[in-house]
Amino acid sequence: MQWHGRAGRKETGGRVRLARKKRKYELGRDPLPAVIGEKVARKIRVRGGNYKIRLLAIKYANVTNPKTGETKKVEIKDVLENPANPHYVRRDIITKGAIVITDIGKARITSRPGQHGIVNAVLIEEEKNA
Repeated sequence: MQWHGRAGRKETGGRVRLARKKRKYELGRDPLPAVIGEKVARKIRVRGGNYKIRLLAIKYANVTNPKTGETKKVEIKDVLENPANPHYVRRDIITKGAIVITDIGKARITSRPGQHGIVNAVLIEEEKNA
């Protein structure tokens, strides 16, 4: 668990004397990034009693072609680019904004796999023979 409250030091380096203790609702969780593989999901209880589906691994994405408006479930082959972190590419980590290679071409991920429990994407470049 990570505390996401006020930092112990100011920007200048001076100490911040907190007026109160840590609160339960200020706790956060460690990141569990989604990777390419057979589907693995975790159900996580969040504040208010609701649930989030956190993807740990996924093999398929729902890819929409913006020209035709058609959506297909296609296999993710590889992560080509990830603006969140360049090291995510070699580890095949999928986050929102990542560009992946699919059966029908390159696609940009529009959903948040760790929050939504699904991978949605928009086609940005069609494969020539697809």
